[in-house]
Amino acid sequence: MKTRRTAARVACALMALAVCACSSVGPPTVPRDRIDYGTAIGDSWKQQTLLNIVKLRYGDMPIFLEIAQVIAGYQIQGSVTGGFNAANNTAGLVGPFTTGGSVLAQGTYTDRPTLIYAPLTGNDFLKSLMTPIPPSAVLFVLQSGYSADVVMPMALDSINGINNESKRGMKRPGDPQFLRLAQLIREQQLAGAVQVRIQRSKDGGETSLIVFGPSKDPEIAAKTGEIRSILGLKPDLQELKVYYGGYSGKNDEIDMLTRSMLQIMLELAAVVHAPASDVAEGKAAPGAVSDQPPETQGPAPLQIVSGDAPPREAYVAVPYKNHWFWIADTDIRSKYTFAFVMLLFSISETGVRGNAPVVTVPASQ
Repeated sequence: MKTRRTAARVACALMALAVCACSSVGPPTVPRDRIDYGTAIGDSWKQQTLLNIVKLRYGDMPIFLEIAQVIAGYQIQGSVTGGFNAANNTAGLVGPFTTGGSVLAQGTYTDRPTLIYAPLTGNDFLKSLMTPIPPSAVLFVLQSGYSADVVMPMALDSINGINNESKRGMKRPGDPQFLRLAQLIREQQLAGAVQVRIQRSKDGGETSLIVFGPSKDPEIAAKTGEIRSILGLKPDLQELKVYYGGYSGKNDEIDMLTRSMLQIMLELAAVVHAPASDVAEGKAAPGAVSDQPPETQGPAPLQIVSGDAPPREAYVAVPYKNHWFWIADTDIRSKYTFAFVMLLFSISETGVRGNAPVVTVPASQ
């Protein structure tokens, strides 16, 4: 009886090893890989964006390397061999019954992720970085809850001929009414008195509209009236079509001259706190110095500071030209603005990207 139990245990052990060798490793890796890869891609995207903004301050060209595909490949192989024998030591006599056995298990585990990178060049570069952001995208961002006093100074060059301040290249002072307009629209957002609509025609075209609904609240109605007055609109018009381009002079539409992503990055590069020694030596362009009175200037949308050593705590940090540049983790306004810039990168990709390479993943038998 004892011999049979021993034989059964050996057989069960062999069966268990065989089952383990054939078990799948795929499903348990999904929760871990999805978070790990997502975090790594997000962090590298922030670093790439910050680095390109800093490079523009130093007169360098921005380079973007997109991650086209991520393929996580796992492979596990195993084999189990064994033998078992039970016999009488002496064939001619009835003697002690003996058992013996051997087990050999071996396996290999391979983690071989494949990442496909695609540089943003040529037509993709022109379309993604140099094409102005569509006005409809600006309106959708406002509709989603982003503050107008952040979106408008960042994404617009002008609206109905009212100029925004520009710090890139040949600096241009902004019209004081621009910041007032952004503040009024922000207050109307909070009151729910401004809405966005998209009308689609039969030929597939789209028309963006911004709607200032009627209100019984005299304060809200007064602010709506001030918005119409600043933009030179008809006082009783509620639905207004929004177009891209310079001011047409019409009083029944809104004309937005939006910025491209390259223009936005140049604006942010102008406020990077580059080391004074680099500016003095001509390595970096002089920073943005506004000659406007303080009341006509908006708060700095983004604070990018620099130092000789890496920061102890930062939202995002990159090394460049023997210095470190970063956004402080305690600067919530800068973090909010930087996240908005990254969102604009996503919604402004109007170009057709090149086809990614086709990757064949072999299936194991």
